[in-house]
Formats: sequence, structure tokens, C-alpha cells
Amino acid sequence: MLVDTHAHLNDAKFDGERDIVVARAMEQGVTCIINMGDTMESSEASVQLTEAFVAVYAGVGIHPEEARPMTDADDQQLAEWAEIPKVVAIGEIGLDYYWEKDRAKRELQKRIFIRQLDIARQLHLPVCVHDRDAHGDMLSILQREGRGVRGVMHCFSGSWEMAQELLQMGWYLGIDGPLTFKNAAKLPQMLQRFPLERILVETDSPYMAPVPMRGQRNEPAFVYYVARRAAEIRGESFEDFAAATTENAKHLYGI
Repeated sequence: MLVDTHAHLNDAKFDGERDIVVARAMEQGVTCIINMGDTMESSEASVQLTEAFVAVYAGVGIHPEEARPMTDADDQQLAEWAEIPKVVAIGEIGLDYYWEKDRAKRELQKRIFIRQLDIARQLHLPVCVHDRDAHGDMLSILQREGRGVRGVMHCFSGSWEMAQELLQMGWYLGIDGPLTFKNAAKLPQMLQRFPLERILVETDSPYMAPVPMRGQRNEPAFVYYVARRAAEIRGESFEDFAAATTENAKHLYGI
């Protein structure tokens, strides 16, 4: 049993095939898929997917690449979605400095990130956080503005020192397809030191398909390859690792 804790099934790359993709995931032992929004529109689509598929749960929020000034109406809509039992997170939210170099737009990212952290706190929901090339600002914001908020650092790409800080704060660390790549760098070494009870497995589908599916459209069924490689690196049985990460997902997201 596995949980894909981060997917984007609403992406157009799945048009016409969502039934097949979800069924294939179930056949691979994926019992639950958490689909993350990245705009208000995609968040609405994510909520609709929870109605179409028993196995799909939703995150709602605004991704840093889609940063724009938030309104009171946005806050209200997020609050209304949070009342739906299968909406289990505010996400995908965070900071992305890889794509955004403009200082003013980075400041906007920070503002809407902080605003959504506060919304999550008020709604008693965990957060799914995107952090790319923004590690310093990310930790600073979480330490200052993230008190009382639980969450996962999606597709963790930081240092061991950052991982330690997050673990001390009670956060989870998400691992994805890049763990299986030849250029995985320090992540495999760090993974050996992550507490088993703080690891989540993800696909970020349709992006970053793991080896041996690299180059294809990623999908939730492929979380199996992430989990299998992670178990190998840690010297644990696949069954034990899968069971533990499934329990972690249930604990964080209340599923």
C-alpha cells in the first residue's frame, strides 16, 4: 500500500485518461492520491476530482509561480473548500526563486506564502510547500510565520542542516523522482538519515518521472519506483517502508 502525496491530475496532460491513470495507480497498490492545486482555478478542479474518484483527496492554494495579490474573496473561497472533508491541505504554496529573479515579484511570493500559512493555521490544515532556490527565506519565514502550522517540504532539495531544522519543527520531507536520477547528488545520503516517521513519497505527476520511467509522462502509479528506490537506499524492506510512509500520510493529512 502506498500514498502518492503530491500529484497534479488536473493537468491537461491527463485529459481523456484520468480514469485509466487512477485505475492503474490502484492496481499498483496506490490506495490514495493527494492532488494539489496551484491556482484558484486548478484548486477548484482538484476539489472536483475528489468527487469523481474515491481515492483522490485535494490540496488548495496558489503556487509561487502563479503569484498574484490575494483578495478577501480568495480567503473566503479557501475557507469554504476547507469545509469539504476530502480537502486535506493548503497547497501547493511556497517560494520559487529559480524562475523568478525580479525582487518585487519575489516579495509578492513571500506575501502570499505568509498569507496562506496564516489561512492554514486558522483552518487547522497542514500545508504542502514548494521551495526552489529559496532555502534561506523559506526557513526564515517558517520559523517566524509558520508557528502552529504542520506540513511537508515537497520534493525536498535543501541541505542536511535545513532538513534538521524542519525535522525539529515537526515537518515532513517529501521525496520524488529525482531521488532515482544519476545526478541525485546528496539526497540519497541524506535520506539514510531521515527519520522513517517523517518521510512522504510523491510523484509530482505529470512531471519528473522516476527511473525507469524517466522521459515519460509521470503518473501516480510510478510512486512505486520512488518508494522502492528509497527502501533500497535505506536498507529497509519495501513493505516496511511503504507501510510507514502510508501511515505518515494518514497522520499528516488525516485521511
